Amino acid sequence: MGVEEEASSFLHAPRPGIKRTGTAWTAVAHIITGVIGSGVLSLAWSMAQLGWIAGPVTMLCFALVTLVSAFLLCDCYRSPDPEFGPKRNRSYLEAVHETLGKRNALICGVLAQIGLYGTGIAYTITTAISMRAIQKSNCYHKEGHEATCEYGGSLYMLLFGVVQVVLSQIPDFHNLQWLSIIAAIMSVSYASIGFALGFAQVIANGFVKGGIAGVSAYRAADKVWNVSQALGDIAFAYPYSLILLEIQDTLKSPPSESKSMKKASTIAVVGTTFFYLCCGGFGYAAFGEKTPGNLLTGFGFYEPYWLIDLANACIVLHLVGGYQVYSQPLFAVIENWIAEKYPDNRFLNKNLTYKFPRLPGFQLNLLRLCFRTIYVVSTTTIAMMFPYFNQVIGLVGGFGFWPLAVYFPVEMYFKQKNIEAWTIKWIVLRAFSVICFLVTAFALIGSVEGLMSARLSQGSKRDVLRQNY
Repeated sequence: MGVEEEASSFLHAPRPGIKRTGTAWTAVAHIITGVIGSGVLSLAWSMAQLGWIAGPVTMLCFALVTLVSAFLLCDCYRSPDPEFGPKRNRSYLEAVHETLGKRNALICGVLAQIGLYGTGIAYTITTAISMRAIQKSNCYHKEGHEATCEYGGSLYMLLFGVVQVVLSQIPDFHNLQWLSIIAAIMSVSYASIGFALGFAQVIANGFVKGGIAGVSAYRAADKVWNVSQALGDIAFAYPYSLILLEIQDTLKSPPSESKSMKKASTIAVVGTTFFYLCCGGFGYAAFGEKTPGNLLTGFGFYEPYWLIDLANACIVLHLVGGYQVYSQPLFAVIENWIAEKYPDNRFLNKNLTYKFPRLPGFQLNLLRLCFRTIYVVSTTTIAMMFPYFNQVIGLVGGFGFWPLAVYFPVEMYFKQKNIEAWTIKWIVLRAFSVICFLVTAFALIGSVEGLMSARLSQGSKRDVLRQNY
């Protein structure tokens, strides 16, 4: 058996014991958990860079792209097989491998794992910022809004890492429904609070701030970089292509998994876009030129402090679950590859059963324990080295948006539906892919520039402090 045949048989090997019980509504919960994350907090800043016309139009365009991508991917869950019948593609990578071949699957796998890994880093940074914001909110309430309330975020990142080491021992995506439902409730809660605070601030101001062209800049180059970074932030906030097929694999049938997933995607994207427009729009309307990079932690809002604390607590709880939603697909790919490579290794494949008094027993896999612990430690370490919220969000969004949310879904659709070159559908989808590529490249370049500038700026501040000391 050749390497490609081995890989194919492994990817489509039956999974005994898996009972698919998900519905369209549990899929909506998974999607909202994966989509409404730390990205929503940067949307007011993104809206401020783009202005009152380009901002909402850009968000609607990204929503449309995300929905088109989702519909294309839903039809890739099952691949036709003349001998055995339709095969389930239980992950994004499996679909690419089955439809486009081993080479494309290898490229996709590298990009996908980097994207998932980057999301874990971004969620670690955001959690620390939100936990620190709770401290700052209480400090400002007690000491006044002009008080010096500065706190470090490294300790909170470490605490978040410890929690994720424990939660990462959850075996797979099929055991995450309860965590996703809790996280989805939290995400809707803090998005609603952000919208309500922005709306209340606009009412208190008595007028709408902001302009058609967005925030002004001292140099044209600064404006260009800010716009490109804003596009990266929006790109990060929307797609969920990497986890779509894992979610679809949890659905029961009938109705068909594709039909349920398309329904769930439509509900989730429409609801998400509503929250995004409300949070981004009212955040910009409330603060105009002074719109903070993070709506709930940038302290445009100070009161009521308890509501800000509640919103940030919801963010933390949501990202605890969101981290797992995005990490579990990566865990599955790496661990399945290792298990296939060394099938007779007892350390890698043996499960140890533990039973504590008055508690249900649980199984611990040594490969899972070691690999996932190292993974969480690495994301935490990188987050501590680059704790720049907007820049990291934009970088992750710009890096993965086009190849994973547009290029591969379009190419798989062409292959599965046998779309001939230069037909109307071929031309439209090809143009769609090219335009998304240009936008993504622009966003990626701006986010890299922003990250480098932030790093250099922090280094300069440290040098000044050392000289003063």
